[in-house]
Amino acid sequence: MASLIEQAAQRLEQLRQAGALAPDALPAVVPAPATRPAEPAPPLPLAAQSHDEPSGRGSKSVELNLNALAVKGYLTPGSPRTPMADQYRVIKRPLIKNAVGQGAATLNHANLIMVTSALAGEGKSFTSLNLAMSVAAELDHTVMLVDADVARPSLLRMLGLPPGPGLLDVLEGQAEMTDVLLRTNVDKLTLLPSGTPHPRATELLASEAMRELLNDMAQRYPDRIIIFDSPPLLLTTESRVLATQMGQIVIVVAAEATPQNAVQQALAAVENCPLKLMLLNQVRGDTSGAYGYGYGYGYGYEHDDDATRTA
Repeated sequence: MASLIEQAAQRLEQLRQAGALAPDALPAVVPAPATRPAEPAPPLPLAAQSHDEPSGRGSKSVELNLNALAVKGYLTPGSPRTPMADQYRVIKRPLIKNAVGQGAATLNHANLIMVTSALAGEGKSFTSLNLAMSVAAELDHTVMLVDADVARPSLLRMLGLPPGPGLLDVLEGQAEMTDVLLRTNVDKLTLLPSGTPHPRATELLASEAMRELLNDMAQRYPDRIIIFDSPPLLLTTESRVLATQMGQIVIVVAAEATPQNAVQQALAAVENCPLKLMLLNQVRGDTSGAYGYGYGYGYGYEHDDDATRTA
C-alpha cells in the first residue's frame, strides 16, 4: 500500500495534469498525531501553574492560594469584615479620589502610587499587597501591583509564585509588557514582577524607556490604579529615582520603631514629590494588644506647604 506521502504526490500530479495547480506547487503533508502524549509541565509551587492565553501571546494567568494568604493575614476577596479591612478602606479612599482627579490637587500620573518606607522591615510590601487587594474590591477600578523593589523583590515569594521575567526585562528590551504581566484569580488584580536581576537596575529605572513606560501605564487604562512596591528610601537609590515619576507616595512608618530622624530623612528624599501619605504601621490598641493584624490607622497627607491633614 502506498504511503500517505506517495498518495499525496500522486494526487498532486493528477491535479497538475488537470491544470488545477501551478507547476511549482509543493505538497502539504499533515503529520500523524504522536502516539506518546507530551509530558505535563511541572506545577508551580504554592499556586496553580500559569498558562498563556489561547492566542499563544499575552499575559499569563496564575491562581493565588487565597486561603493560604488569608491565614498569613492578607486581605482576600470575600473575607469577613475586620478592623484591618476597614482601615484599608479608609486609606484607599483619598488615594483613589486623587487618582481619578477628584482630590484637592491636580497631579501628574495621579494613578501611579508608590509604597515605600525609610528602612527595611517596616511592612511596605505587606501594605502594598493589602492595598492592592482592597482596591481590587472596588466596582469601578482595576489595580496593577508592580514589584519595583528590584534589589530585593518579595511579592512573588509572598504570593507563592516562582520568579520570572518582569519590569527589568521590559526596560532592557528583552520582553514585551503583555508577555510578563500575570493575571490572577482575583478578578481585578494584575501583577508585574520585578524581573531578571540586573547590575544596572538603577540606571534602567532612570532611563527614558522607564519614563515612556510609566507614561503609557498611567494613560492606557484610566480606571486602573497602579501600585509600586518600592525599596526603602534610605537604603537604595532606586526608590528615589522612581519617586520622581509617581503621582502619590505612601511612606510606611513602623510605630515605636522607626527613628524620627529616619522619617525626616525619608521625607527629605522625596520632598519634590507633590503628595505624600504617611501610614503608621503596627499601632497597638489601648486594651487589645496589636490592633487587627498589626496595622494601624494613623496617617496624614503632606502636600506642598507641608500642611498635614487627615482624610
